[in-house]
Amino acid sequence: MTTTKPTLPKGTRDFSPEEMVKRNFIFDTIKSVFRKFGYQEIQTPSMENLETLTGKYGDEGDKLIFKILNSGDFLSKVSAEELQTADAKKLTSKVSEKALRYDLTVPFARYVVAHQNDISLPFKRFQIQPVWRADRPQKGRYREFYQCDADVVGSESLLNEAEFVLIYQEALSQLGLKDFSILINNRKILSGIAEIIGKPELIIDMTVAIDKLDKIGFDGVCKELLERGFTQSDIEKLQPIIELKGSNSEKIKALKKVLASSEIGQKGIEELETIFTYIQQLQTPKATLPNITLDITLARGLNYYTGAIFEVKSNEVAMGSIGGGGRYDDLTSMFGLKNLSGVGISFGADRIYDVLEELNAFPKNTTESTKVLISNFDEAAEKFALPILSQLRAAGIATELYPQAAKLKKQLGYADAKRIPYVLLIGDEEMTSGLLSLKNMESGEQSTLSIQALLAQLGSF
Repeated sequence: MTTTKPTLPKGTRDFSPEEMVKRNFIFDTIKSVFRKFGYQEIQTPSMENLETLTGKYGDEGDKLIFKILNSGDFLSKVSAEELQTADAKKLTSKVSEKALRYDLTVPFARYVVAHQNDISLPFKRFQIQPVWRADRPQKGRYREFYQCDADVVGSESLLNEAEFVLIYQEALSQLGLKDFSILINNRKILSGIAEIIGKPELIIDMTVAIDKLDKIGFDGVCKELLERGFTQSDIEKLQPIIELKGSNSEKIKALKKVLASSEIGQKGIEELETIFTYIQQLQTPKATLPNITLDITLARGLNYYTGAIFEVKSNEVAMGSIGGGGRYDDLTSMFGLKNLSGVGISFGADRIYDVLEELNAFPKNTTESTKVLISNFDEAAEKFALPILSQLRAAGIATELYPQAAKLKKQLGYADAKRIPYVLLIGDEEMTSGLLSLKNMESGEQSTLSIQALLAQLGSF
C-alpha cells in the first residue's frame, strides 16, 4: 500500500509554536491600540449565507468568494438540462447556499442589522479573524489570511477618519515598523473626476482600472480604460489628474480648480481638508504627526466605499498594502437598514508578519514561550521541584518541569530547542541546602539563589 504524504491546499499554511508567538505579538499589539481608542471586540461565523456576500465586492470580488457545497446530495435540485448547459453562475445558486467570508466588513454590516436593537450608536467594534479569497497565491497574498478590522457605524463625524490614521501610526510604530506610508483619497473626488470627463456612469470601471496603477503601470491602466468604454480623449483628461504631484495642500489646491464644476468632487475635497485639520489638532508634543499622503490614484476597488479611503504600505519591504479601509454610507441598507453611515480600517496581519520577518524586527522575547525549565534527574528531585513549579507559575512566570528523569545534556538540548532562557538545576546539593542553581542559557552563567531571590529575579525580567 502506497502512503501519500498529506499536503495543504495552496495559499494556506501551518503555524509553528514559534510563529504563533510572533503572530500573537501582532494581534495583541493591534488589539491594545484598538481598545485604547474605545473599540470593543466581536466575532462572526467563518461562513455566511452566499446571498449575504454576493454583490458587495464587485464582479471581480464575487469571483474570489469560496462557495461551500450544500450538504448531502447537492445535485438533487439540479435538472439534467441545467447540468448540460454548464452555466456555472446558475448552477452555483442551486448547489451552494453558503460561503466562507471574503472580508470582515460585510459580515459586520450584517451583524449590525441583526443586532440593531441590542447595540448603542455609534457602535465601535474590532474583529480579528481569518478570511478566505480564491485568489492566485503569491508572495504576501494567501487564500486564507487574518484581518484585523476596526469599524464605527452610526457616526458621520470625520473625526473617526482622523483617529483611524492615528491608530495606524501608533500600532505600526509599536510593532517596530519605522518607514511606512499612510495614503488617503476620497471616492467623491473620483466620482467628480468621472463626472467632469463625462463618464459618471463608468465610475466603478474607472476606479477598478486606476486601482491597478502600481501593478500594471499607466499604459496598462490606459489599455484597461479603453476596454471598459473610455476614449483616448477621456484618458488625456485623466492623465494630468492621475499624475498630480506636490504636497497635500498643493494637490488639494489643484483639485479645487480641476473639479470646480463638480459638486460631489468639491465635497470630497472638503472632507479631506477636515480630516487633515483634525489630525493637526490631535498632535501633542509626544505624538508626531503621521506620514499621510493624498494619493489621487488610490481607488480601492470595492463598491461599498463612498467617502475617504485609506491604504498603508511599508517602504522598507516590497509587499503591497499592509492595511486599508474607508467610509461606507450605505452598506447596511443592503440588509434593510438605511441611513447608517460607517467607516472602518483593516490591518493585513499576514503581510505585517512577513514584513517584520524580512526586517528581522520582531522583539527577541517574542520567541520565548517558557521562561524557566526545571531539571528532573530522579524521583526525589521531581518531588522537590513540584512545589517550586507551582510557586513560579503562581508568580506569573511561565515554567516547565522536564516530564521525566533524563541526563542533563538532553534537558539542556530541550531548553535550547524551545529557546527557554533559564534552566533551574535541582540536584542532591540543592535539595540539601534549599538554595537553587539558575543557569542563564545565553551567557552560560550560573547563580545560586533562594526561592524568594529566584522569584524576585525572574519576576523583574
